[in-house]
Amino acid sequence: MDTITSTSASLTLSLPTVPFRTVTSSISVSSSLSLPRSHCSARQRRLYSQKRRFWNSSCSSAVPKFTVTCGITEINESQFKETVLQSERPVLVEFVATWCGPCRLITPAMESLAQEYADRLTVVKIDHDANPKLIEEYKVYGLPHLILFKDGQEVPKSRREGAITKVKLKEHVDALLESISVT
Repeated sequence: MDTITSTSASLTLSLPTVPFRTVTSSISVSSSLSLPRSHCSARQRRLYSQKRRFWNSSCSSAVPKFTVTCGITEINESQFKETVLQSERPVLVEFVATWCGPCRLITPAMESLAQEYADRLTVVKIDHDANPKLIEEYKVYGLPHLILFKDGQEVPKSRREGAITKVKLKEHVDALLESISVT
């Protein structure tokens, strides 16, 4: 470590140096997003303009937006009977909400599962907030919540609550599909 030695009339002082970085800025940004000509030079206005263009172009789409609707069909209470209960194929129902973080986490896994199992299984989503009767009827207390239906009936032990990895989701669905094909 370097030291600074200072010699004064009769005092010698040795202090360790502390690494630090000094950042200087040639302009100050005002909240009005424009700098009056009278307060800055042409160079400062040019630099400010370049910075503003950079931030406007690179940061406008920095936050991705999420919606419940995706590649999986979203149904509501009026479509539930026809889509789920009267289906000839097994139907995996996913209860989700737009405000639910774990629901967003498993969305890619669910979409992949829906594509991969398209020949054996139908996957649908139900918005928790828009369908209170279904939530009450099927006692959905946590989100995301998965329930498998076959021949209009809930498959025993098919419920799964909370976020799940794609691998675990596939294992769960494979086990359920095997159990309903045996019986």
